[in-house]
Amino acid sequence: MIRRRVTACLAAALTAVAGSGTAAASTRPPGGTPCLPDSPAHPTCVSGTLKDGTPYEFVVPAHWNGTVVVALDFAGTGRSEPLTARLLADGVARGGTSRAITGWDIRSAIDNQAEALARFEQAYGPARKAIASGTSMGGFVAAGVAQVHPHAFDAAVPMCGGLGGSVGQWNQKLDTVFVLERLVAPGLPVVDIPADIESARKAWIDALAAAQQTPQGRARIALAATIGQLPAWGRNPDGSAPPPPDSRDAAALEQGAYLALAGGPLPYIGQAMSSRRQIMDVVGGNPSWNTGVDYDKQLSLADPALRHAVRDLYKAAGLDLAADLRSLAAAPRIAADPDAAKRFSRGIVLNGDLRIPVLTLSGTGDQISTVAQQQSYEENVRRAGASSLLRQTYTETVGHCDFSPAEQEAALTTMLDRLRTGHWPATSAPAMNARAAALGADPAPRYVPFNPPRFNRPYSG
Repeated sequence: MIRRRVTACLAAALTAVAGSGTAAASTRPPGGTPCLPDSPAHPTCVSGTLKDGTPYEFVVPAHWNGTVVVALDFAGTGRSEPLTARLLADGVARGGTSRAITGWDIRSAIDNQAEALARFEQAYGPARKAIASGTSMGGFVAAGVAQVHPHAFDAAVPMCGGLGGSVGQWNQKLDTVFVLERLVAPGLPVVDIPADIESARKAWIDALAAAQQTPQGRARIALAATIGQLPAWGRNPDGSAPPPPDSRDAAALEQGAYLALAGGPLPYIGQAMSSRRQIMDVVGGNPSWNTGVDYDKQLSLADPALRHAVRDLYKAAGLDLAADLRSLAAAPRIAADPDAAKRFSRGIVLNGDLRIPVLTLSGTGDQISTVAQQQSYEENVRRAGASSLLRQTYTETVGHCDFSPAEQEAALTTMLDRLRTGHWPATSAPAMNARAAALGADPAPRYVPFNPPRFNRPYSG
């Protein structure tokens, strides 16, 4: 099998280095050391550092069935996560890396997953099935692994990843913040984020809170969120989750959009400040632009319920929507540093060229990895002629990566069935909910039928 030849060669090379070239070092996988003494799976663990200094770690049940799940952000906290206990009980090994070294260097994080898998196989021998899976940036990386390392991995299950690609998703975020700065908070940072990120974040949170107190501010917040394709659903300041708003209630939709922007433990605007600063440090400049972007057109292509809400809110506030759109059209645009954009695109443009099966899991109310990006990913896969290798699933959840362990396990179990049989099992919302319920879901599983809106900022390189 091609995948096994690739990983076996790399694992053998690593073993030779570790054993100073002795034949004895490569004759038998050494395995790991006992860990998690309270686990009924009686696992062993192996850990170390990759060539670039990135930590890696794996947990393997005593009765390992040959499947391993590899994820960014596992090293450090992953062994104590509920999903790990569930997979160990099923005989599945779980492990991966951290982002401590790579940060927003996504391509390096993608390559590290293949190197980590090779280190694992050096210790435990060849895996029968290797699945790349993770959440948030880890979901983005897992999708990248499917594209870049299809001979090392058998499948990928990206969860809540920004699958519009690095350039596309951050152009989308630029649109939101640009409109807010022009209409709500003039002078606050958009791309040139100061070193004091916390002050920038607080200034934005305070400005949005003040705008939320007026009809005019609420109308313009709704406009920015609609253009930027944010969910009109967010967590309360205390982190609690309100029910999804009625799609016919303009005020409730705007309140949801405001909470997505500035509420909850991970507000959109805060991440737009902190991560953009990190990205610009990694790529050496601004990789995002809105030159040539027609915000009137983007509004016309937005979700109909949100578009109607914007018009209702503008009317109630006594504002002229056409005038604000003309103001946006006349505003000086932000240009990207071409070299920075090129470097950022390497990490990665998801072009849809799949060679292994991929199942995605996204939350409809995710304010960070906005769900419209899933439409762009599906479109690219379709154009590449690989639709048979992709399935997409959704949960009606609010907040970033707010999946239960059972919902995550259901996605992975679905992929394991696909690998075992060579055919996709049912991935409809009822089928996914039944699978999660059979695994002991608490709360009740929340898979729903969903068609994401068209992504406004696709980038193909």
